[in-house]
Amino acid sequence: MDLKDKNKYKADFKTELDHFATKLEKYVSTNNGDWTIKGFIDVYKNIYTISSDTKIISKILEIHIFPQILAFAESINYKIILAEKQNWYPDLTFVHQENDEVKFAVDLKTTFRRNGKTTGFTLGSHGGYFKERDKNKNIQFPYNQYLGHYCLGVIYTRTDITDELSNTEIFK
Repeated sequence: MDLKDKNKYKADFKTELDHFATKLEKYVSTNNGDWTIKGFIDVYKNIYTISSDTKIISKILEIHIFPQILAFAESINYKIILAEKQNWYPDLTFVHQENDEVKFAVDLKTTFRRNGKTTGFTLGSHGGYFKERDKNKNIQFPYNQYLGHYCLGVIYTRTDITDELSNTEIFK
């Protein structure tokens, strides 16, 4: 594949990913900004609210948007390969359905904002694959086989119960 083809695939993928990202908020939240998922339900029909634990919230968001990611990949003629192990990079490998040399790495990252400030993303370790780009240790495919590397970041607003209580008349 020549440089012109690579650049075309890269430009097309980035454009599509950017467009897709703008649609995600409508999928995970209502028009007034409330989340569409409110908690968990077990087989006994007990309902549990979502805790403020960032790992739980991150996983819920990832699971919630995953069907949308699959539909997105299919709509642009890609298949998705999930990381074989939890600590491998990337979370998702997009592989073109007609040309398996065309691969894009997409990592899902979540963080929260509170009082107008974002806590930042944890990008994780770059391990050996970042330095030795033709190796496949802790990575789905060698780093240099990907045409591009992207991070799909989800930023949510976190409000603790103490924040909510301090804004009520009784506590002012």
